[in-house]
Amino acid sequence: MEATAGQKRKERKKRYKAKLEKAVQEFKNVLVVTVDNVGSFQMQKIRIALRGQAEILMGKNTLMRMIMREQIAANPKLEALVPQIRGNMGLIFTNGDLAKVRTIVTANKVPAVAKTGTIAPTDVFVPAGPTGLDPGQTSFFQALNIGTKIVRGAIEIANEVHLIKKGDKVTSSAVALLGKLDIKPFFYGCVVKSVYENGAVYPVDILDITPEDLMGRFFSGVRRIAAIGLAIGYPTEASLGHNIANGFKKLLALSATSGYQFKESEAFFSKAAAPAAEEKKEEKPAAAGKGKEKEKKKEEEAPAEEEDDGTGGGFGGMFD
Repeated sequence: MEATAGQKRKERKKRYKAKLEKAVQEFKNVLVVTVDNVGSFQMQKIRIALRGQAEILMGKNTLMRMIMREQIAANPKLEALVPQIRGNMGLIFTNGDLAKVRTIVTANKVPAVAKTGTIAPTDVFVPAGPTGLDPGQTSFFQALNIGTKIVRGAIEIANEVHLIKKGDKVTSSAVALLGKLDIKPFFYGCVVKSVYENGAVYPVDILDITPEDLMGRFFSGVRRIAAIGLAIGYPTEASLGHNIANGFKKLLALSATSGYQFKESEAFFSKAAAPAAEEKKEEKPAAAGKGKEKEKKKEEEAPAEEEDDGTGGGFGGMFD
């Protein structure tokens, strides 16, 4: 005897319940995704890409919420996930890297034409340049306030046009223009809306934060606390190292001006004395060399003495 439609429906619901209960018990992390304009073939490709890393479950929201509430008694953390089950959505269960799973899910996109009345997921721009349309369709562009010119017997758009803004409804005229230009402006796929991680729910943007970003923000806060502590003269764990360093610099300055050295300052003065001694050594040979040069110059500049030729000098030799 063949099973009735009601019995088949009950069997499907029973199998789905067992599958969802198993996923809730085995996996700690869930990506909540919306699947607007996503076809069955595209979903199949996503399932294949996630095989071995995550599991996708779709279903009626009322049934999913009912099963979740039944599981809350065993796992109270699931209560945070129940409000996320609304709209055209699905759940991706995983124990792996959430950021990696999200990348795989969002990478599976397909181009799609714009449809009248839908909400634009992104901004749409029409580039400047030739359109390939004949001059007889110029009035169509004029109706949309798009500047054009005729170049070589074809319509050319003068400047880039911001046709549709993100979040606005797509108009019929915009759809007609995109159809004439053969532009598919949108890409449809699973969009991750929020993340459930072992009882905590947070926006998906958190997955974009890297460990380097966290460390940078942490140390930025530490620097601010240290700066405030130094400014008001109140020592904190963040500013204590700076306080000690500043005090030691003052002691070194006093030691240098007074000539009194203490144990910790000896290393600094010995380092400063070594280069000074080397400079003096270099100056001595240079000074000696300069002295010799000065003596040599004096000898050269002194007037030469007249040589005695034995005549007695003067005019005496002339009368001998």
